[in-house]
Amino acid sequence: MPHSTEPFDPARRQFHRFLLAALAATALPAGAAAGPDWLPIKPAQSGDSPGKIEVLEFFSWGCSHCRDFNPVVTRWAEKLPRDVAFKRVPVSFGRAAWGNLARMFYALDGIGELQRLDEAVFAAIHDRRVDLYTEASALAWVGQQGVDARRFSDAFSSFSTETRVARAEQLSRAYKVDSVPLLTVAGRFRVVNKAAHDQAGLFTVVDELIAQVRKEQPTRRKR
Repeated sequence: MPHSTEPFDPARRQFHRFLLAALAATALPAGAAAGPDWLPIKPAQSGDSPGKIEVLEFFSWGCSHCRDFNPVVTRWAEKLPRDVAFKRVPVSFGRAAWGNLARMFYALDGIGELQRLDEAVFAAIHDRRVDLYTEASALAWVGQQGVDARRFSDAFSSFSTETRVARAEQLSRAYKVDSVPLLTVAGRFRVVNKAAHDQAGLFTVVDELIAQVRKEQPTRRKR
């Protein structure tokens, strides 16, 4: 089920962190059949990064699990080789509040403020319980962070942002995303890590899937 927006519960947050710390380090061999760590995406998706192995993270700023996962996946993504493209895809699951967060994500990206404020948005929503689920509240908050309010407002309602939000919704449906955070590799694999013991195990699975796709690329080019 999608992550819900129920009231903040410190005990639940602590329990979730315990679960993350208890995930299995066991990863299936990259060429093995689908099992507890990954599932095939059917039909496979072509992706938006020609010539690169595309890794997508489906997420929402409104998801507390995504908030816990963000620093870890960010550190991992910073070390990826050049032939891998890592992209984040904000999802809404049909919720207006999360849809506005997706618009906020692309608006901040469009004006060059996403990297600076990404973690701050998570902290505002989940640590300080700031309401950023409407355009007005988001506009007020970004202004407090030193962002030009007019530029943000224009970007929030721009055609470019609407197009990117629509594409994110299309990807969410095509990849059959039903919970977040979710990592996918090359439009072919959903990393589900049901047998994992820790986050290192999760990224071991992703790295092995990337290696598998990389090995197959020369074969595909010859065809």
